[in-house]
Amino acid sequence: MQQSIVVPLAILSILVGAATAQSDQNQQSPSSQNQRTPTGIQITNAPGEQRTNDRELPRDEQFPGENAERRRANQEAQDYLNLPPEPDIEFEDFVSSSLGYKLPIFGHSLFRNVPSTFAPLDRVPVTPDYPIGPGDELLIRAWGQIDINYRAVVDRTGAIYLPKVGSISVAGVRFEELHDHLKAAIGRVFRNFELDVTLGRLRSIQVFVVGQVRRPGAYTVSSLSTMVNALFASGGPSKRGSMRHIILKRAGREITSFDLYDLIAFGDKSKDAQLLPGDVLYVSPVGRLVALAGSINQPAIFELKDHESLGDVLKYAGGLTTTAAVQKAYVDRIEGHQRRSTMEFDLSAPGLVAELKDGDVIRFLHISPKFDNAITLRGNVAVPGRYPWRDGMRVKDLIPDREFLVTQEFWKRQNRLAQDPDSLTFKSHEELEEERQRKLEDRLSNQPSTQPNQNPNAPSSTGREPDMRSGQQPSRNEQNPPSSDQNLSSRVGRTEAQRIKQEELKNEVKRSAAEINWEYAVVQRMNTEDLTTRLLPFNLGKAIAGDQSQNLVLEPGDVITIFSQSDMQVPEGQQTKFVRLEGEFISAGVYQVQPGETLRHLISRVSGFSTQAYLYGAEFTRESARENQQKRLDEYTNELERSIERNASSQRNLSGEEALTERQTLEGQRRLLDKLRQLKATGRIVLELKPTANGVEALPDLTLEDGDRLLVPFRPATVNVIGSVYNSNSFIFKPGKTVGDYLRVSGGATRNGDKGRLFVIRADGTTVSGHNGLFLRTLNEARLMPGDTIVVPEKLDKGVVLRGFKDWTQIVSTFVIGAAAAKVLFP
Repeated sequence: MQQSIVVPLAILSILVGAATAQSDQNQQSPSSQNQRTPTGIQITNAPGEQRTNDRELPRDEQFPGENAERRRANQEAQDYLNLPPEPDIEFEDFVSSSLGYKLPIFGHSLFRNVPSTFAPLDRVPVTPDYPIGPGDELLIRAWGQIDINYRAVVDRTGAIYLPKVGSISVAGVRFEELHDHLKAAIGRVFRNFELDVTLGRLRSIQVFVVGQVRRPGAYTVSSLSTMVNALFASGGPSKRGSMRHIILKRAGREITSFDLYDLIAFGDKSKDAQLLPGDVLYVSPVGRLVALAGSINQPAIFELKDHESLGDVLKYAGGLTTTAAVQKAYVDRIEGHQRRSTMEFDLSAPGLVAELKDGDVIRFLHISPKFDNAITLRGNVAVPGRYPWRDGMRVKDLIPDREFLVTQEFWKRQNRLAQDPDSLTFKSHEELEEERQRKLEDRLSNQPSTQPNQNPNAPSSTGREPDMRSGQQPSRNEQNPPSSDQNLSSRVGRTEAQRIKQEELKNEVKRSAAEINWEYAVVQRMNTEDLTTRLLPFNLGKAIAGDQSQNLVLEPGDVITIFSQSDMQVPEGQQTKFVRLEGEFISAGVYQVQPGETLRHLISRVSGFSTQAYLYGAEFTRESARENQQKRLDEYTNELERSIERNASSQRNLSGEEALTERQTLEGQRRLLDKLRQLKATGRIVLELKPTANGVEALPDLTLEDGDRLLVPFRPATVNVIGSVYNSNSFIFKPGKTVGDYLRVSGGATRNGDKGRLFVIRADGTTVSGHNGLFLRTLNEARLMPGDTIVVPEKLDKGVVLRGFKDWTQIVSTFVIGAAAAKVLFP
């Protein structure tokens, strides 16, 4: 019977022990209601409520996970000290209403966010005057007659116990005296030994941080902690707390007072006292406040001590900035808590010693950006900038000769030789901008930047891998990337394009920079009497030549602007024009055009045609015409796109076979629209020459513009047939052969060819079709000239939007796209 009772009691004792251990573990768990601070501090806000610290682990558990523990403690410290922002105090709002912007309170940013590297005070050296007390751990090692390697913790009586030696009192012994004290105590028992004593874990002490702080309460801190450490633990003084008068009280007596401004502004921590158990750190209410704004290094709201002057507070603010006006400052002052007034402080020595009053708002001014003795030169000049003025100075003194106006950009372009043809990085600004815009449009439309008739399942040019995470299998084209031969062909093509760019650059003849407008420049001058602005125009060329009527006298503050011919359009007679004559000329090249010169006159003056010149097929292009044609082509294409989308919206309610047919129709329309977008206007102007034209007299008397180009080809020997024919090819020209003859040798129109809408692009750029007054039979019997092109378009399904597509001759003739561009539409 007795045995049956003993077993349950043993089991009961085990369960009770386990429950007690679990209870102790829960009390020390990080998931409890403890709040930790970055210095290994525990906070106690109520008696009996212990807030543990992860740092206070058993010795054998600290070092293995020290790095992880430090990271965790730092993160907890960061979470603890990222306190919510305080509401503004009344003086902050007062300053904001006076200045129009907010000012911070000086020093409060120190406690806003403590760095995550703020280390707790358990691994720092101990000062020599550190007093040993209960809770400190001593590491004692002795060898010789006695062998000791012992960790001793000072008990509550202030003593430690050493085996074979006994109890030794160490309370109150300073660390620098501890070695001699212990050696003397052990020496009473043993002789002939050596001793080494260091401190292990230090004791914790409890202090109280009260008053106007962010988090007042009782804090358990390291025995090495000082007033500043406790302030960091509590979040620092609040906006209503003083940073100038922080009092340390011990046993009811005031020990010291600490001014945080000394630490923040000057790095002086000499009055930061070490804490002892039971100390009270009291943060008094904020004192008198002033605000410093404007050209100082640290504008802020400052707290005053008694009799502090403007110069004293300026030191806290870091002094005046480099651009500050050092003559005076303005003070907005509250008089007797009844009214406000503004007064002026002289920033000389007497003004800096003036005592500030509570509520002062001091404004420091900037120096004026005005230059008292300078003239500004800007525009199309080599070195724009400010130049010193002197009495009697004129325009020619500032711009002594014409070379002074040659810009650096001119010499950079002038010295530009060539580009390495093997490099694939050479692109003009226009090409880069066009490529950027194309990529942006591709991303917006979510389509690859390739040919519009490309297989939509083909891999994009971006080279992205298929996303296997979505469960979608890559298409057949993705599984079979382009072969190395294709890649090599692409690289060879790009290299060839670069070689062509290289040749164009080497043979480029054009202006290296915008030319100067010698007829007009202007002096901008401010009238000091009424502050109005006057413009004094002058002839730049005559001024540099020394014409006194144009060589104006300059005054301080004048702004001289030199214009180029691209800044504002000058008369035709003053413009410099370059025209290119290419092809079958006796002296093909780039020529400068005389004022008012025509095409016929230029060719008669500089050159003539070779015997192989085919004047009927001459191509005359002009940049202004190209821009106009391209604008109209874009508008036409955009209107067609809107029509297609409107038609698509109206067909959304269809179903079945009718919906499939409409969808196929829309796809075809969009493909044609993509082809139209590939067309680029050439700027060609049809000269309307006769097929037999062969002399300069046959050319029109057309006034030339800058950038005009005339290409006269040699007489071709072929006629082209393109579009929906069985044999799209070039055929030998034979006099007397008609359109029908060439259609027959090309095999005629295919099943999808729209023979009723065929048209002919003449070598001179004109277009002939059965819809411009000729019957189809008459068109088939029309005789062709060398270089002509017959186009057989593809049949299109009928639809509302396709009416614009039907008249291909209108597109070709309106925008003068020529036979080469027609191949894009009718491959």
